[in-house]
Amino acid sequence: MAPRKTTNRKPDPREEQVRADFWRTLKRAAGRVPFMDELVAAYYCALDEKTPWRAKGILLGALAYFVMPADLVPDFLVAIGFTDDIAVLTAAITTVSAHIKPAHRAAAKRAIAELRQS
Repeated sequence: MAPRKTTNRKPDPREEQVRADFWRTLKRAAGRVPFMDELVAAYYCALDEKTPWRAKGILLGALAYFVMPADLVPDFLVAIGFTDDIAVLTAAITTVSAHIKPAHRAAAKRAIAELRQS
């Protein structure tokens, strides 16, 4: 049995925040995020251990901003609340789009279907 690769990288605290708050925030933003499929695929990409650390860091930063309760434009403002989040997420997803794999998109499709059924 080959030894397992270990890294000296510390766990990213943003990952814990994203894991804890992503689905709740997504439900709140449903209907206002025009690219929900890509957003959920980015979530799965960010949590995939095969995703390169740079891409993971970019996505976790953007997703953490999305789930943060306090940001530049409060999310409870109906017309413009998620516009800053959308801008940050769009930039991050565009930057790392090559790392969002078909498996991430398939997982996103399944998760969104479940979300819509609940």
